[in-house]
Amino acid sequence: MADKFRALLVTQDADRQSVAVTELRDADLMAGDVTVEVEHSTVNYKDGLAITGKAPIIRKFPLIPGIDLAGKVLRSEDPRFKAGDRVVLNGYGLGEVHHGGYAERARVKGDWLILLPDKISTANAMAIGTAGYTAMLCVLALENAGITPDRGDVLVTGAAGGVGSVAIALLDKLGYRVVASSRRSEQEGDDLQGLGADEIINARELSGAGVPLAKERWAGAVDSLGSRTLANLLSQIKYDGAVAACGLAQGSDLPATVLPFILRDVTLAGVNSVFTPQEKREEAWGRLAMDLDLAKLSSMTSRARLDEVPALAAEVVAGKTRGRVVIDL
Repeated sequence: MADKFRALLVTQDADRQSVAVTELRDADLMAGDVTVEVEHSTVNYKDGLAITGKAPIIRKFPLIPGIDLAGKVLRSEDPRFKAGDRVVLNGYGLGEVHHGGYAERARVKGDWLILLPDKISTANAMAIGTAGYTAMLCVLALENAGITPDRGDVLVTGAAGGVGSVAIALLDKLGYRVVASSRRSEQEGDDLQGLGADEIINARELSGAGVPLAKERWAGAVDSLGSRTLANLLSQIKYDGAVAACGLAQGSDLPATVLPFILRDVTLAGVNSVFTPQEKREEAWGRLAMDLDLAKLSSMTSRARLDEVPALAAEVVAGKTRGRVVIDL
């Protein structure tokens, strides 16, 4: 087995980041008890922020970015894994403080890995990625809050993004009536309906200054935007409804009041995918294998090479991408 492998490496000089594809050796890898031959990765919004330096995601330099990876085990000192096992890794500081998925090889802790369900290939796993896995966690949060399809419409914000796209496909498969909110509703309407959206609204309806308590519209919602959008949709949630919040693409502020919570019994469920316990990760990936239409997943997925990642990162941050991008290693 060759000692050398290709990787995308981010370095820092003073306050300036630079990124380039380079050749590394096994000795450059970080500590871990499982070595993985990475077959695929993906580009999430968080990866875009990390590579462009728009947010201080990377906290250790030099570092291989990429918060996701999927591939086959090459070597393992962890008895739970053996050579040839197909594995996926999301989060746990990957691409932030530990070398990440934009490399042909990774050395990680066995505690971070999940064995892939038989139905999901490593390419499928990265078409899903952290974004899709987070979408599944959001759906589980709505289910746990008692939001069943007969309760009414479920809103998905940031509908054309990674989380939104997968959330729409999942909710549709599970029988919910899905309303998709998009900044480019006219251009993206056909694609979103193809994923399973029953209705499309323009994101501007939710992004401006709102009122503390508005007309009840949604039984539940999956929100990846935060800020005014989250505040507005909270004010529109029906009595005993719930919102699964997992992102801050619009902002980390929340200009809301307590009125939806104390007058309508609304639940705001926070979803963090980085340090999710292993048991919940296995449940999420098991449900993805059952509840995600892989044909729809394919329709929202494009492929790219390692050297295209920096340009893709800038496009993701600018909101110019749709659906999911699989990086072929």
